[in-house]
Amino acid sequence: MSTAIVNPSREGAVTRGVRTLVRSRELAIVIVLTLLILFATTRRSSFLLSHDGWRDTLLAPSILLLLAVGQMVVVVTRNVDLSVGSTLGITAYATGKIFVHNPDTSVVVVFLAGIAIGAVIGVLNGVLVTFFRVPALVITLGTMYILRGVLTHEVGSDRMTAGDYPAHFEKLGTQQVLTIPVLTIIAVLVVAAVGYYLHTARGGRELYAIGSDPDAADLYGLPTARRVFGAFVLCGALAGLAGVFSAARYATAFSGTGSGIELQAVAAVVIGGVAIFGGSGTVWGAAIGAFLLVTINRALPILGISEFWQGAVVGALIIGSIVLDRLLSLRRAHQLVEARDHA
Repeated sequence: MSTAIVNPSREGAVTRGVRTLVRSRELAIVIVLTLLILFATTRRSSFLLSHDGWRDTLLAPSILLLLAVGQMVVVVTRNVDLSVGSTLGITAYATGKIFVHNPDTSVVVVFLAGIAIGAVIGVLNGVLVTFFRVPALVITLGTMYILRGVLTHEVGSDRMTAGDYPAHFEKLGTQQVLTIPVLTIIAVLVVAAVGYYLHTARGGRELYAIGSDPDAADLYGLPTARRVFGAFVLCGALAGLAGVFSAARYATAFSGTGSGIELQAVAAVVIGGVAIFGGSGTVWGAAIGAFLLVTINRALPILGISEFWQGAVVGALIIGSIVLDRLLSLRRAHQLVEARDHA
């Protein structure tokens, strides 16, 4: 009779991993999201069990998912980008214009053009924030209004409609691979790539260090301005990609496209456990927060809850997340003090 020998260090690592998972904010959000989907499905089986219900559950959050990921990278540096909604609107309209002038344009070229437009706007925000030392809230609020004004002036009452987009591009909005929408697959790949960079690359770890204590990061010699600038460029590029997603998903674009979605992106980040004061949080949390917000908007009407209370629920989640972050921060500070006194 043989006895299995367990490596104590491995057992300890597994135990720590399980403990971390159980205590993680992401797991709590996943549980809430799962319960919400199950409850809505019991009230109306088509919410998830039908072909359209399954597709919409995965497809609807894809646009907000990209915005939340980009916003998370900026927020973790103790900044915010309120211009992502206007960036999305301009990119969605530009996508339609590209196809109007050249219907045979490759989808890949359109995606690259959308990313480039968003990145240019991100460069503008990044330069003003990092090199001129202007608060990001003020700068991006200004660029939000400027971009929206430019879009309104250029578009007016005009709009891109389904007839302006070629059939192969429209098809992309609902196309699936093994019942999973293509846009959702692309969004998840973006989440994975950004998450991998933040947790493995030196630049990603430096973003967290800058958000935790910008002054200490400067004293340590970290390239603070360059990292924050890069965060804004990435956020703008992902907002541009989200604009192409919006055009493909809805086959329309007008002056109001993307209006207000910047606040949903910030809400998804906060609900996902990313500290609004920077330095902590994960891309996965922001992504799950985006899924939760979109699912709430889809599920609450099925549950008979009015539009007013839908907003109230989201507001309560935001306040609860901030309060929880504050309590956890105080708890960690108390534990550090106790450890120091004990030492």
